[in-house]
Amino acid sequence: MRHIAGAQTTKMYRCPGCDHEIRPGTPHVVAWPAEEDGSVEDRRHWHSGCWQARGRRGPTRRR
Repeated sequence: MRHIAGAQTTKMYRCPGCDHEIRPGTPHVVAWPAEEDGSVEDRRHWHSGCWQARGRRGPTRRR
C-alpha cells in the first residue's frame, strides 16, 4: 500500500470501494496483493476514505 500525493497523479482511476472516479490531481491510495509476483494489473487505486473504510464495506462490483 502506498499513499499518492495529488501532484503525482496524472491519470483517472476508478475506486473499487465506491466505484467512483479518482480524478487526476486527487490524493489517493494504491494497494496491491502481498505476493511478490503481483503485476501492475493487480494494483488498485482507492480514495483514501474508501481505503480506511474497507473493513466495513468490501469492494463494489463494477457496473
